Amino acid sequence: MIDLTLNNGVTLPPIGLGVFQSPPEETAAAVESALRVGYRHIDTAAAYGNERQVGEGLRSSGVDRDEVFIETKVWVTDYGYDQTLHAFEKSTRKLGVDTLDLLILHQPIPSRFDNTVAAYKALETLLADGKVRAIGVSNFMPHHLERLLAETDVVPAVNQVELHPYFAQPDVQVADAAHGILTQAWSPIGGITFYPGPWGDERRSVMQDDTIADIAKAHGRSPAQIMLRWGIQHGRSVIPKSTNPSRIAENFDVFDFDLAGEEIARIDALDTGVRGGPDPDEPREAFFTRQIPEA
Repeated sequence: MIDLTLNNGVTLPPIGLGVFQSPPEETAAAVESALRVGYRHIDTAAAYGNERQVGEGLRSSGVDRDEVFIETKVWVTDYGYDQTLHAFEKSTRKLGVDTLDLLILHQPIPSRFDNTVAAYKALETLLADGKVRAIGVSNFMPHHLERLLAETDVVPAVNQVELHPYFAQPDVQVADAAHGILTQAWSPIGGITFYPGPWGDERRSVMQDDTIADIAKAHGRSPAQIMLRWGIQHGRSVIPKSTNPSRIAENFDVFDFDLAGEEIARIDALDTGVRGGPDPDEPREAFFTRQIPEA
């Protein structure tokens, strides 16, 4: 496993455990299981409500804090310069750590972009003060990135976006690459939601795709392993989510085979351009009803 290098020289493993929608009562065991398998990257968020359990899993695993890349996200109700500085304090207290490896903004808020910029400037301060090793964004489209870059100093190290074979967001990948930003895929195996596509009203899982199944059979692998390998060979960071120990281990077992160029091209061709998760430009005032509790 070869680590990825961010635009500020910090490195991170190409695969991490995501804990989106992981119930708090299952999260600590999932993190502990992942770390014992060999994962060294955990992705959480203030809005997931399980940062405390991520910290518990880390401590229970016996793996040194310095060996684990911890990533979390600031929720939109904590945007603003002082609010975001406090969000860092809330997250680190819950996680039980002093510093973070990567802190990112969870969503762009086009209707309140001044708050988004102020939040990012707080991330820049945390970076300058050595409290975080890298900063970034999540769910930013190219036009959001351009607005942010025009008003801030530090280029994000990471942009975490929905990215899987049915929704590859090539325009986002191109924009990220142009600025030296690592594209990080959430839902890289389509395991968080099911995606609409060219099948009428049917909603279909990427896991059931015939092309993926054919390639998986040829390699003696699972569809999930094929999609993760596809993302890794494209140079992306992938963060599959599971609380099942056998699935956690299976998802990590993707470093002893390679997809051929023709196989990668076949998977690339599956892109429908249809988003499964929230549209970052769609007004979602409901986002602002969720308050992140104190530690």
